[in-house]
This record gives sequence, C-alpha cells and structure tokens, in this order.
Amino acid sequence: MGAKTFLAVALATLSWTGVSAAQAPTPGTLETYKDWTIGCDNRNRCEAVALLPEGGAWPDNPVMVGIVRDAGPEAEAEVWTSRDAKGAGEVGFFVDGRRIAAAQSRDGDATVRGPQAAALAIAMARGSQLELRAGNRLLGRPSLAGSGAALRYMDARQGRAGTSTALVATGPLGALAVRPAPAAPVVKRAPVPTSGTPVTLWREELTALGKFTGCAQEMRAAQPPELHRLSKNETLILVPCGSGAYNVTTVPVVATGIAGRRAFHFAGFDYKPGWSAEEAKPMLVNAGWVPEKSELSSFAKGRGIGDCGGSETYVWDGTRFRLTEATSMGECRGAWHWIRTWSARVSD
Repeated sequence: MGAKTFLAVALATLSWTGVSAAQAPTPGTLETYKDWTIGCDNRNRCEAVALLPEGGAWPDNPVMVGIVRDAGPEAEAEVWTSRDAKGAGEVGFFVDGRRIAAAQSRDGDATVRGPQAAALAIAMARGSQLELRAGNRLLGRPSLAGSGAALRYMDARQGRAGTSTALVATGPLGALAVRPAPAAPVVKRAPVPTSGTPVTLWREELTALGKFTGCAQEMRAAQPPELHRLSKNETLILVPCGSGAYNVTTVPVVATGIAGRRAFHFAGFDYKPGWSAEEAKPMLVNAGWVPEKSELSSFAKGRGIGDCGGSETYVWDGTRFRLTEATSMGECRGAWHWIRTWSARVSD
C-alpha cells in the first residue's frame, strides 16, 4: 500500500471512528511460548492457555487447560479446565504422576482456586507432564511445554517479579511491592428503544445503501438488512456485505431522517472492528445486537471449529459505539477459549 493510499484510508477511517489514535482503546497482544499462549488486558488481567503441540492432530476428546490471574497484590491464580461433557464429578490434576489438586466439574468445566491453584500452577511450570483424571479414567494430557515461560511473562506483566506473590519469578519482596490493577475505563451507555420496529427501507433507499456501502452485489444474494432503533431519529442498519462457510460480514450504518428520504453514514466506533483494519468503512463479522444493553458485538472465527479468531463488544453511548470487551486467540491449535485483551465498565 503506497503512502498516499494509506493516508487516504487512515483519514477515511478517522471519519467513522471519530477519535484520534491517542484516544482509542488499545487491546493487549498475545505471546506464544511453545505450546502455551498468553495475553493480558488493559487492567493487567492475564490468562495463559495450553495449545495442541505444533502439527498435532485434533484429539477425539479435546481437553483445554488455562491459568488466569487478576492484577494487584491480593489477586490469586486460578487454574481451569474445559471439555465437552455432561453431568458433574471430580477432576484430578496430576503433574509428573503426583496428584496436586482436584476440583468439582460441571458439564466439563472445572476451576481450582486458592492455595491449591497456586501450587498447581507452580507444579505445571516446573513439570514435564500434566494429566487430568476422573477417578482412574484419563481425560487428557495437555502439553506443559512453554507453561513456565508464559507464567514468567505473567509475573513480569503484573509487576510481581521479585516478590513472594510471583508464580515463577519469585523474590524477597512482599505483596505490597506489587503494583495495583489499573482502573477500568468507564463507558456510559445510552438507552435505546426496545419496542417498535423501524420502517422498512424503500427500494430507492436500498439502492442508495448498496452504493454508499459498496455492498450492492452482496446485498442481492443476502437477507434484507437488519434495522434497529437507536433513538427517535436514528436507526442502526446492518448491511450484508459477504459471507463464507462460518463468517457473515455486515457493514454498520446509521440512518437519519424520514422513511424514503433517509440519509446514511457509517456507524462511529472508538476502536475499529476486527475486519476493518485496511477498510475505509467499519465491518462486523457475525454481528449481534442486544437492545436491552445497547450492545453490538462482532466475532470472527479463523476456522470452523472456532479455535482461533477474535471478538469485540461495543456499547452505544448516544454518539458512537464504544469498546467494552475484546478477546483474541491467534493460534489455530485447539484452544476454543479466547483470551480477553480489553475490558471496560459500563454505566447507565
């Protein structure tokens, strides 16, 4: 992309984001260490997740395991596991043949908390083999390769390195040396009407909308655009703009004015939706709208089984959509749990 083209795209993007780069949210990035990937959000909440070994086959009964910890001196680590199962029972965590912890499982999900979780996380960082068992039945052997490096990254990111609260990079300093969690940004939600249906787009408006968004061809073979009320005079329109086997793309547009003569402009965002990186317009994937929460969501799967991709959740503040949560999983290696990279608090 040439310098002039890049500048044109950047200026067009700013026209619908309505914010400068300095004001925009900055979700965290992910790091991968062998068979573990880790990410932290803007409040330094960090989560490390085990991956399938590079080139490894998808198991018949996959089991995920991860370690999560909030920032701040008092926060404790938690170790969780997830698999496709029904019912309840106990899951045992064994490292190098020694049972370190156990937790009650419900429908395949179990979480170890408290001192047991810290002991388990440390054992995993130092160990060679992890086994999850239900009684004498082996549930899975998630890889531990890279877990120690991932937890060292977590200790450093949360300012725990050199303190007694660290999981790997321990030192003589006490918990008071750990920096507190950053404050959560606050997004003020603008209530939207939850009843009443906007007037259907007229044929002339559909033609104008296709031309405005550049999605005329995709609109011909798709369902009609979705219309949702934002206020008495504003309507959110989700314009279909292409689809694949498991991802459906839409362009969010805000319409103003009376039916038949509505004006269109791209919906404003404080952070570009995932598929808008090189677009002069916002593009959502598998979009969802929850009027009771004034909430617009987008999630894009990297492949059909959903073990990689990214998502964003926004709240309408009366002027634009503000990012309240983002998740990501950059490695397509068996982890269908995506790591949170941004969070904000919503207020009414």
